[in-house]
Amino acid sequence: MSSTSSRRPLALVTGASAGIGYEFAQLLAINGFDLIATGRSEHTDQAATDLARHGTDLARHGTDVIPVRADLAQPEGVETVWRAVEEAGRPLDAAVLNAGRSIGGAFLDTDLDDELSLIQLNVASVVHLAKHVARHMAGNGRGRILITSSVSATLPTPYETVYGPSRAFTRMFALGLREELKEHGVSVTCLMPGATDSNFHARAGMNNTAFGPSMKKNSRKDVARQGFLALMNGHAEVVGGNAATKRTAIEHRFLPETYKAARHACKAKPRP
Repeated sequence: MSSTSSRRPLALVTGASAGIGYEFAQLLAINGFDLIATGRSEHTDQAATDLARHGTDLARHGTDVIPVRADLAQPEGVETVWRAVEEAGRPLDAAVLNAGRSIGGAFLDTDLDDELSLIQLNVASVVHLAKHVARHMAGNGRGRILITSSVSATLPTPYETVYGPSRAFTRMFALGLREELKEHGVSVTCLMPGATDSNFHARAGMNNTAFGPSMKKNSRKDVARQGFLALMNGHAEVVGGNAATKRTAIEHRFLPETYKAARHACKAKPRP
């Protein structure tokens, strides 16, 4: 990648190899950004190739994409990603901190190490990478950050008992950081998707729940598009999904937490 010579703005997207992250990266490429695209799986390099092709096909000039394979659940993985940003030798104009996962099942049965790894990815890595990104952008006096949370941030999530609280953290972190960075010319947006047609719930081991393959879910393309527009317009937060998902998020402001917990348990509890 000719990182220092390109005149296109540069964006970082974590979790870019699949799902909402891939769709988000594609929108950035189409709209004139070069990319640093990260993922943990072996699909990261292929995703980067596909993203470059989409950007070249639909943008005026070709898109440069730097693939970075790193496990953000490990602090050294975060540092690997940030080194790639530094080595690009250019200002970072946008950062989409999207990587995250869930774990389904009863808390009595789930693995503690797995849950601590989830917290490391969903919470600690966001703070770790945001520290680098925020200081970099504030130093440049400009930039846009999007942090992915979830509608699950608005309720207790039994049978995903650790996931919901991790997303509540990222939501409040994003909104707090937004207020701090205003004076530095940096905007922060929180994306809160509802259930989305990606492999998210399958990876969480939730195919034997109401969130399994038979559930009608939001389009990942629509969720990414809504997030992209919110990012570019500097909005504080956006619920990603259809009208029903947006109504649910509003409804959650008024419902008792115990009621919301019981309702979520009916959907997330594994079936015999």
